[in-house]
Formats: sequence, C-alpha cells, structure tokens
Amino acid sequence: MAQPLFEVFGFPYYSQSAEAIHHRARKLCPFQPEMVPCTKVSVSNPLGVCSVADGSSEAITCPTRFKEDWLIARNAAAFFFPPGAKYHILPEVRIKSGTGESAGNIDVVLAQVDSAGEVVDFGSIEIQAVYISGNVREPFEFYMRDPAANGAIGWTGTNSPRADYLSSSRKRLAPQMLMKGGILKSWGKKQAIVLHKGFFQTLPILEEIPETKKESADIVWLIYDLVQHPTEERFVLTLVKSIYTEFGSALATITTRQAGEIASFEAVLRSKLAKI
Repeated sequence: MAQPLFEVFGFPYYSQSAEAIHHRARKLCPFQPEMVPCTKVSVSNPLGVCSVADGSSEAITCPTRFKEDWLIARNAAAFFFPPGAKYHILPEVRIKSGTGESAGNIDVVLAQVDSAGEVVDFGSIEIQAVYISGNVREPFEFYMRDPAANGAIGWTGTNSPRADYLSSSRKRLAPQMLMKGGILKSWGKKQAIVLHKGFFQTLPILEEIPETKKESADIVWLIYDLVQHPTEERFVLTLVKSIYTEFGSALATITTRQAGEIASFEAVLRSKLAKI
C-alpha cells in the first residue's frame, strides 16, 4: 500500500539526508524556535507527523507546521499594521467573553508596540490544520522502527490515516469564527485565518464569500502550499493566495447550510401524518 505519511519531524518520509536522520533520531521539530523536540500528543513519545498523504498531494495536520520561519506572522502583519511597524509574536493567548467565560485560546496574537514598548494595536491568527481520521500512530511507529526500509514499504495495516476535511471545517473552522472571531470583530481588530491549499480546495463555500479590498477587510485568508525546496530534500511553506473579506459576510457564508429540496421535507411530514 502507499505510504500514508508525508512529512515526519519536518522532512519527507523518503528523505535520508543527514539533516532528516538527525531530526528523526532526536525527535526534533524544525518549525519550533531553536528546533526543540516535538511534543505533539506526548512529550516522551511524540507523534512527529507534520503532514499526511492526500491522494496525489498532501495535507498539513500539525498546526506547528505552519510556523516555518514565522512566514504566517509576516504575511498577517502586512495586513494588520502599517509598513515598518514593530510587533511581537505571542502564541496561545486566552480570550474571554463579556461574561468572563473563556472563549478559548487565540493561536497567535501579533501585538504592535510603540517605541516605549506599549501595545498600540493587535491582530489574531487562527491556524486551521486538518483533522485525521483513521489511525496515524501505528503507521508512524512502524515507519520509525526503520525509516529507510519501512518508508519504502508503505503501510499494509488497516484503518490507514487520511485527511478529514469535513470535520475540520464543521468542528473547528466555523466554531472558531463564531466564538473568538465575533469578540475580535466587536473590538474592531483584524483577523488572519491560515489554511493549507488542499483544505481550501475542499471548501467550495469559501469561494462564495464576497471579496473586498484589503483596506476595508476584516479578515485575510492566507492560503499556503508545501513547495519542493530547489536544492534540498525538504518542502517549504509558501503563500499562494490571499483573500480579503468582511467578517459578517464570511461568517454568514460559512455558518449557513445549503437548503435541500422543500418537497422532500414535505414528503416526510406527509408520511408522519399518515401514521397518526
């Protein structure tokens, strides 16, 4: 069977470069500051899968994968702040509702500061990685026992992992916009939503959101892809598209379900009435 894993500890599963071997042996994450060890799922036994195969492409399944060189921060800052603004990157910032209840954590806050270090503005970044259905731990551990040999074999077990785009949009994207996005909108703060190209292409509803000019937008959708490095055996996070929208139209489009045929529903009513 095909190899369901795509990147492991930051490198493609087939890479046998010295750098890839070094990262696998020490379970390092190249997308963390100073390449600290991966802590996904477990500190002692991390699940070092950054992305999985998705047909002829791949799907980013770890949010940290999007933090490569903090490209997402630079792209978001270009939308949030004026050119040359000084800002700090603050990961995992808790946000509360007006009643004091937690609305969750913002993945990344960019805080613009003045010459005295005082916060003068801020914007939020939400990273939307893709959920996995199936079992990713078993093929990962099989691969790690002998990356060279087992990487070539692929995975012959059952319940192979795959990208679950439907759950990713319904269980995370829409709720995040409702809970945290609404608060940020009421504060008049801009938002950036980070998606992988493969995820974006499975959400045709996003194409229905009316685009607006950058100057009048509340949200920028930053769409990235993994592009082969020209000289090294690794992939590079690359911005491929920026979409500017207003918060209200984006939220209405995402949270509104497409209506089915009313005749079908009326048929159900008639069937139930006939049994009374």
